[in-house]
Amino acid sequence: MRVNVTGAWNVCFMENPEILETAQIILRNADEEVLTPRAGECLGCFVARQLDEFGCNGTHRFVTLYRDRTAPRATALIRWLSRMGACCCDCEMFMNAYVLAHRFVTPGYWFTDAYGQEAWEDPKWPEQLPECHKVRRGSTQLCEVWERRYRGYGYW
Repeated sequence: MRVNVTGAWNVCFMENPEILETAQIILRNADEEVLTPRAGECLGCFVARQLDEFGCNGTHRFVTLYRDRTAPRATALIRWLSRMGACCCDCEMFMNAYVLAHRFVTPGYWFTDAYGQEAWEDPKWPEQLPECHKVRRGSTQLCEVWERRYRGYGYW
């Protein structure tokens, strides 16, 4: 069954160019504010911040965005990350290539519980990521907040 909508519905289209231009300006400003690396922000802190906000979509969208806006001449960045295990997407950068520096994580430990049994307390990650320690302009390196994760070994 087809419904024919006429009358008042037709006036809802955005025919006012001023409203459309204002909406585009708001979206451009939001893009600049949210999706642009902050001054001196490193690749790791930027990608972690974006993943926390928007999640992973199975691509290197935030790595590529960082490279394009910060270091456009770093054409081998994806290959470099791929060699470290981050071959398919942004989140693999933190699963396979880099990890939060040890000094920001409370290490796990064994303890004796109230019943006299040995129990393990997992490492505690900070509630929020530490502030980026900054890198020079145009760099694709990660700051001291991140350490290289070596595959085949545990966290410590």
